[in-house]
Amino acid sequence: MTPAVQQALGEATRRLAAAGVPEPRADAEVLLAHALGTDRVGVIVRATDAMDPAAAERFEALMARREAREPVGYIVGRREFWSLPLGVDRRVLIPRPETELVVETALRVAPRARRILDVGTGSGAIALALARELPAAEVVATDRMAPALAAAAENRDRLGPRVRLVRADLVQAFRDGAFDLVVSNPPYCAEGTVLQAEVRDWEPRSALYAGPDGLGVLRRLVRDAGRVLAPRGWLVMEMGIGQADAITERIGADGRYENVAVRCDPAGIDRVIAAQRRSGR
Repeated sequence: MTPAVQQALGEATRRLAAAGVPEPRADAEVLLAHALGTDRVGVIVRATDAMDPAAAERFEALMARREAREPVGYIVGRREFWSLPLGVDRRVLIPRPETELVVETALRVAPRARRILDVGTGSGAIALALARELPAAEVVATDRMAPALAAAAENRDRLGPRVRLVRADLVQAFRDGAFDLVVSNPPYCAEGTVLQAEVRDWEPRSALYAGPDGLGVLRRLVRDAGRVLAPRGWLVMEMGIGQADAITERIGADGRYENVAVRCDPAGIDRVIAAQRRSGR
């Protein structure tokens, strides 16, 4: 006899906690909802219903994957970002809620941008969100990894916003002054950083690590974006914990930027930096 939904949820929560999963209850609810073909509200509504044997079998398979610390996003194949249901798998980094601050900042500093470049697009999260919010803009998204571009293309084709995808290393494929806005969530972890098993063992290293101090790609972006930005255009980048001072210093030393601003995520961490291209130089 299969257990009731509520019982299955309680047991799953205990199992995930024992496996060291950081948010066992929330993850159990998501996986159970996926197995039942409903959402988390539906799990609550059906709390006293008996589990269908086929759904119980599906749920057990999902649980085994999560106990092995596979991220929930990869297990269910979806992650919501800026209200967009993005498809995600091991080809791309799973979009984080704090990355929405890149989109929010870009819209705040450059609401009339008409030529936008998203560098290192991965799943296409930032590019698709900006294309949705600024439908008159031409949005280009790059990644140097072909599998990531394929994943971004799948999301673009399913969700609809017009985004041109280009395989390129940072901004090398583009002419001087081509964009009003350059955005990026680049790799910014230092080699040797201790990461959660979900990140360390499952997500692509190329989207995580950027040299001994984690600043390698951010420095290159400051240098190279200054070339492809039009005068008065904006650079908006996500960064890691403790990196704001070093990047602010690098922007200042570059000499082509002004109006530098750092924004904190909901946890109070300096997360996004924005800088405007000067009119001269």
